[in-house]
Amino acid sequence: MAGARYAPADTTLYTMCDPANQLRAAWTTGLLQMMGQLQRGRVDAGFIGGAEIDRFGNINTSYIGGHENPKVKLPGSGGAADIAAMAKRLIAIMNHEKHRLVERVGYVTSPGYLDGGETRRRAGLSGGPAAVITDRCVLRPHGATRELHVASVHPGHSFDEIRDNTGWDVKAAPGMAETPVPSAAEMTALHKIDKDGFWR
Repeated sequence: MAGARYAPADTTLYTMCDPANQLRAAWTTGLLQMMGQLQRGRVDAGFIGGAEIDRFGNINTSYIGGHENPKVKLPGSGGAADIAAMAKRLIAIMNHEKHRLVERVGYVTSPGYLDGGETRRRAGLSGGPAAVITDRCVLRPHGATRELHVASVHPGHSFDEIRDNTGWDVKAAPGMAETPVPSAAEMTALHKIDKDGFWR
């Protein structure tokens, strides 16, 4: 377009592969090399989302209604299963809705704590979900069962609201508190990279 200026640093990021995310990066690489870092145990934290997550942190991005006769066919793993299985800790990001936070996902695309307790370890997997960040709260695995409990409630929301919008009998973690509000410096940084409010 005549007169248009394209500046990668000024564009909104939609995926990790966007050119704006590569500008002045310390390292850019291909998917094979990235998966190799996971397999070598070099990834400290992985971030993924999904259509459903259950009380043990298992994530579904494949089928709503089961794989034999699905109501909806979703995109699948796209590498998320590898991240969930091999990152040292997993952080999931989800909208907090009852049909998304379910007691049991219809299909396990990315493993959390499987059936709870020691089932993940017995399956040969280390790491596991460390937190689920929603638009209402932060959930973390708690106790021997590793079931997700509400660790903090975002300002403007309540535990009752969270319970009403969760598909299992969600419990409060010991010491549940209000989620700290972002600092001025954090908000300034966010506004710089998200000028259009896509991620806010």
